[in-house]
Amino acid sequence: MFEKLKAKWNIKSNLDVILILLVFSLAGSSILFVRKPFFHIIGVTEQTPFLIKFFLWLLIVFPTYQINLLIFAVLLGQFQFFWEKEKQMGRFFLKLFRIKKRKA
Repeated sequence: MFEKLKAKWNIKSNLDVILILLVFSLAGSSILFVRKPFFHIIGVTEQTPFLIKFFLWLLIVFPTYQINLLIFAVLLGQFQFFWEKEKQMGRFFLKLFRIKKRKA
């Protein structure tokens, strides 16, 4: 498994794989500490429609997760790896939302 991840991510050591997986785990776990209080503050309950919760999640939790990834990446020495992934994701989203110019 580690060899496949090392090849896919173009990294050399098993320690880097472990640290990268740890960054993903810490960033994902820490989101719970952001989502619950935020949703409570703005009044989201079990009765709140799913679509409203989903859009709030997209607006708040998704960007916070990305920031947490970078914070934990810095703390664990994996910033360069995650910064490259963030840039790739940014380019992907730009392509999705780019308006193509019509030929006249």
